[in-house]
Amino acid sequence: MYTLDILIGWYREHAADLRAAREEQRELLAQRPMRPKLDDIEAEISYLTVRALRPHTVVEIGSYHGWSTSWLLRALRDNGDGVLYTYDLVGHAARTLPDELTRTRWRFTRGDVRTTELPDDPGFLLVDARHTAGFARWYTAAVLDRLKPGVAVAVHDVFHGRRPWPNSEGAVLLRWLRERGLGYLTAARRGDPDLREHLLGVKRRLRMSAPVHAGTHDPMVFFGTAEVSDDRSAV
Repeated sequence: MYTLDILIGWYREHAADLRAAREEQRELLAQRPMRPKLDDIEAEISYLTVRALRPHTVVEIGSYHGWSTSWLLRALRDNGDGVLYTYDLVGHAARTLPDELTRTRWRFTRGDVRTTELPDDPGFLLVDARHTAGFARWYTAAVLDRLKPGVAVAVHDVFHGRRPWPNSEGAVLLRWLRERGLGYLTAARRGDPDLREHLLGVKRRLRMSAPVHAGTHDPMVFFGTAEVSDDRSAV
């Protein structure tokens, strides 16, 4: 689902809208008291995933002040379709996000996502919540294992170094991916510097090199759930 060539194609196809969204995000950051949790490239890939795949249902586990939420809502707005379901223990995002983004496309649930019933047909899932091995074991079993084939998934804070720490959320997630034969993509500065440099070059050519905010780690991983082949029964 995610390859460098696919990402480059998405950047080129949606360049004009992405430039506009970046400017809107820059203005939002100047006007609202929030601490961005997604760096520019991982936020842009999340936006482009929604634009390219056009999911009607997007699920976000963890929002904090709503930086990732605002990127996802702009993508749904630019598609002209879709609803974002966000789950978080705190309600900061409900106070910081502008009404024009949230009015018709956002459903926010405050509380522990582990006690909540999630939509059963998301096309894109973004996870950026409690970064512990225990929480990762919960969402890999209770959420990822139940997703339909072909769902796009993003998980934040995996590659702050060349590899995740042992017994960390990232280690649990990467083991889950290996056990299922699933690959992943990351633009993390330390996780895949070559892919990152390719994307930075694309952004320069498309006039998107100026940072929206100062973060440069981009530790998120992106992957798709396994497609079921014709000769294999769905479980």
